[in-house]
Amino acid sequence: MKSFIKEFKEFISRGSVMDLAVGVIIGGAFQSIINSLVNDIIMPIITLITGGIDFSNWFIALDGSHYTTLAAAQEAGASTLNYGVFLTAVINFLLMAIVIFSIIKAMNKFADATKLKKEKEEEAAAPSTEEKLLTEIRDLLKEKK
Repeated sequence: MKSFIKEFKEFISRGSVMDLAVGVIIGGAFQSIINSLVNDIIMPIITLITGGIDFSNWFIALDGSHYTTLAAAQEAGASTLNYGVFLTAVINFLLMAIVIFSIIKAMNKFADATKLKKEKEEEAAAPSTEEKLLTEIRDLLKEKK
C-alpha cells in the first residue's frame, strides 16, 4: 500500500499532470465562451437566414401515430427516431469546430506576427557585417600597438 501511495504522489506531482489539469480547467471555461458565441450570436443569424427552421421537431414516431411535436410524442410515451435532434447536434458541432478553428488560426497568426517582429528587432539590434568587420579591424589595430 505504501508503494502505491508513493507512486501516486510521484505521478500527481509531475508537471505534465498539472499542465493537463490547468488545460482542462481553462478548456471548460473556454467551452462556455464558444457555446455562448455559437448559441447567442451565430445560431440566431442562421435562424434568420433559414427562416426559423427548427430541426428539433423532426422525428419519426415508431408507433405509427402522428404527433405535432417531439415533446407531444414523448409525453404520449411513443418511441421516436429523433433525427432532427441529431442533425442539430451535428450542426452545432460543425459550427463550434469552425469557431475554434478560426480562433486558433487567428492566435497562430498573431503569434507568428509577434515572433517575426521580435526576430526583426533582434536583427536590427545585431551589428551589420560592415560593423563586425570594422570592429575586427579595430581590435587587430589595438593588438599591434
